[in-house]
Amino acid sequence: MTQDEMKFAVAQATLKYVVKNTIIGVGTGSTANFFIDALAKIKNDIKGAVASSKATAQRLEGYGIKVFDLNEVEAISVYIDGADESDGSLNLIKGGGGALTREKIVAAAADQFICIADESKLVTMLGSFPLPVEVIPMASNYVKHQISQRIGGTPKVRENFVSDNGNSILDIKNLKITNPKVMETELNSITGVVTNGLFANRGADVLLLGTPNGVKVVTV
Repeated sequence: MTQDEMKFAVAQATLKYVVKNTIIGVGTGSTANFFIDALAKIKNDIKGAVASSKATAQRLEGYGIKVFDLNEVEAISVYIDGADESDGSLNLIKGGGGALTREKIVAAAADQFICIADESKLVTMLGSFPLPVEVIPMASNYVKHQISQRIGGTPKVRENFVSDNGNSILDIKNLKITNPKVMETELNSITGVVTNGLFANRGADVLLLGTPNGVKVVTV
């Protein structure tokens, strides 16, 4: 199976986690797009969705799925999104597409977080994928220096990119993340950081992995 075929398979399997007659949260990225395509077939089973990016909102609306602002809803039953990396404890790195802040907000608001990915995203230790950090633009250089001194790795401003929130993204390469929760908290304590792409203090509840032998369910 190709990577896209595995993403398609896991997206189809995710439909059983959709809670009927509720508002769900939907993430951003290629795997999330496969899920949106699958969701369109059962769109009448839900009230609508909260999107984690403008691109996701447009894709949902293109299928006639009602998109709500998070401030309009009282509850989100489940949040479904992909990941750039996951370890065996379901700590994640997200934000390769730059939507990490909104993704983190919607995940925090949801009763359950289902992460969907192909098997290549499951790793022993997080950090091979560059860790995104969203920053206020005027603070980019200051935050870079603070990361180098306090965290390590090699932070670099993502070129020609502005987040949906109007901010810059720093990508930190050359990390070995042995304690994701501690690193997530420490990065967020740096003045000028909006948030970072570690989803550890609120990781996934269930990880669905597309494999050549079917969809594998990982829980802690």
